Amino acid sequence: MSSTNWKLRFQMASITEKLIAVNVVVFVLFYLLQTLAFLFNWPADFLLEWLVFPKDPGEFLFKPWSIITYAFLHSGIWHILSNMLILYFSGMYFLQFFSPKKLLNFYLLGAIFGALMYMLSYNLFPAFSGLGRSYLLGASAAVMAVLVGVATHVPNLGVRLMFLGTLKIWWIAAFLVILDVIQIPISNPGGHIAHLGGAAFGYVYAKQLGKGNDFASGFEKLVDWFLGLFSRSSSSSRKSNLKTVHRRKGGERTAPYARRPHKEDIDQAKVDAILDKISKSGYDSLTRQEKDYLFNAGKNDK
Repeated sequence: MSSTNWKLRFQMASITEKLIAVNVVVFVLFYLLQTLAFLFNWPADFLLEWLVFPKDPGEFLFKPWSIITYAFLHSGIWHILSNMLILYFSGMYFLQFFSPKKLLNFYLLGAIFGALMYMLSYNLFPAFSGLGRSYLLGASAAVMAVLVGVATHVPNLGVRLMFLGTLKIWWIAAFLVILDVIQIPISNPGGHIAHLGGAAFGYVYAKQLGKGNDFASGFEKLVDWFLGLFSRSSSSSRKSNLKTVHRRKGGERTAPYARRPHKEDIDQAKVDAILDKISKSGYDSLTRQEKDYLFNAGKNDK
């Protein structure tokens, strides 16, 4: 499959699927790096230490990006599998009631709030005093924000689970929250507190959205601006490859060397325009004709 086809598939994917894809790609890349580090006797955790979130505020000041990057890292197969399964199902229901941008808001801000709760707990509670260096990684706080957010908005929504039948979504969210509370004194206390921080954010944010108060709209605009940098860069790169077209007095257009544009060039320009529209407004903003065109373009790109 060509790189263009992969790009089409990624652009057409939902925000939930994109987040899962990023998490999986990062997970695979880090395990490949660990394999290379083992074979060549390199320091295995050198890069990882710059991306995980620390409990020490002083260390955090040297790597502020870690409050986001830690939420795309996982420590093992079960860790990422459980998080991505919950994200997939909660995200699927979430997008029935909220926009893709709101889901990204819940994910990123849930991760941020969970990290802050983790740092606060390690520097506040006596149970954590005397411990050495500690780091937070995993998407659990972000995922819990999405799950609790949709469970708060539509608590009685029925979710059909294998072997368990149909359960109300708030039962599932409440069960996972209680599980985190129970496990704090047993194992990974900082991680479970971070999960609860993400869940608390999801609850508060969904409640406020229900009242018409979007207190995170500024953060959403910041994320839009940041993602727009990459979108504009990609768009500029495509435009730089287009030929200059001149117009004769009679209105007929001619290209340099009297070259007429090929059908493939016109098709690619149309595909690029549709992709730009997706990057700005999401896949759901496309018309039926644009979706069909993009689907056929992906099928024909062998």
